Amino acid sequence: MHANSDNTPSTSGMEIKHWKEQVVDLLYWRDLQRTGVVFGASLFLLLSLSVCSIISVISYVALALLSVTISFRIYKGILQAVQKSEDGHPFKMYLDKDIGISSELVHKYSDTTLAHINCVIKELRRLFLVEDLVDSLKVCLIGTFSWPVIYEKHQAQIDHYYGLVNKQIKDVLGKIQAKIPGAKPKTE
Repeated sequence: MHANSDNTPSTSGMEIKHWKEQVVDLLYWRDLQRTGVVFGASLFLLLSLSVCSIISVISYVALALLSVTISFRIYKGILQAVQKSEDGHPFKMYLDKDIGISSELVHKYSDTTLAHINCVIKELRRLFLVEDLVDSLKVCLIGTFSWPVIYEKHQAQIDHYYGLVNKQIKDVLGKIQAKIPGAKPKTE
């Protein structure tokens, strides 16, 4: 983060504050129409995801959006032809907007993400290399009592992905052994 020399709040700081106020207004139902639309759309999205895959939901939403925009564009074109007006493209103001992602924004979020990843790696190293015995024992105890329940509830998915990873490892090892002269593949 860069501080301004004249101690005025940065534009991005104001934007974040404004964004937070909008979220609070949304959560407290201060604008009933906007909150209703967001809540209804979110609920519909969750219900759709419980029935269809995420790819299907994204495809249907994109198709619906495309259908609406094409219909609106055709409607405005017909309206302009009948009224003989020169309004232009109905989405011109959106087409003229710059939607590119700035390199500063990418650097900001990649730096933040990198800091979080490094923090997690350091904490895992601290726990698994027993820097603090009590913290490491806590993790061991929690793992001992939670992993069996998690495995029991999700056994099919875990076994499926374990099988995929195991097959990939065997394939890679087989390829490596095939390239090494004189190496015999292990028989199971």
